[in-house]
Amino acid sequence: MQPFTTLSGVAAPLPMVNVDTDMIIPKQFLKTIKRTGLGKNLFHEMRYALDGKEIPDFVLNKSQYRKASILVAGENFGCGSSREHAPWALLDFGIRCVIAPSFADIFYNNCFKNGILPVALSKSDVDKLMDDAERGANATISVDLEAQEIRGPDGGCIRFEIDPFRKHCLLNGLDDIGLTLEKASAIESYEAKAKLAQPWQW
Repeated sequence: MQPFTTLSGVAAPLPMVNVDTDMIIPKQFLKTIKRTGLGKNLFHEMRYALDGKEIPDFVLNKSQYRKASILVAGENFGCGSSREHAPWALLDFGIRCVIAPSFADIFYNNCFKNGILPVALSKSDVDKLMDDAERGANATISVDLEAQEIRGPDGGCIRFEIDPFRKHCLLNGLDDIGLTLEKASAIESYEAKAKLAQPWQW
């Protein structure tokens, strides 16, 4: 998993509440077990008309937000089903950080497991960042995980809280497999001792 340390980029404003995982990546795109290739289908029903053409008014179809790496959204983001394809689609598009007043628990946990930083802030702080994001490509937002700070284009600073263990995992690019591999020597030592003690099981 790619580590998350600092991120500076364009933030796309999505002032919608209760954005569920079916809106993030519709059910017809859940056939794959690969984490790549889903970015083109992110927010599919809002990005494309029935004939497959882009809907110009949708934020990610606007030229200034096509390479957005941060998403500023409304409360209860990621509600609905538990599909992990939702963070996969965001990451494949290029979104590494989602900022909202609140998140659905499963989606929130899945973000950390896939290298995305979900930041929960007060509605007033999110409103400030939403206003910054609506300025377009000229308004770069910076997210510093180590310092736990978000800086807007005017230099304003917003601090955020994060669980220390999750922070450690993101900073070091550790998913569940990576955490297990950190204990590889202890696992190998245990298995060697078990093989000597119970050779008939090996």
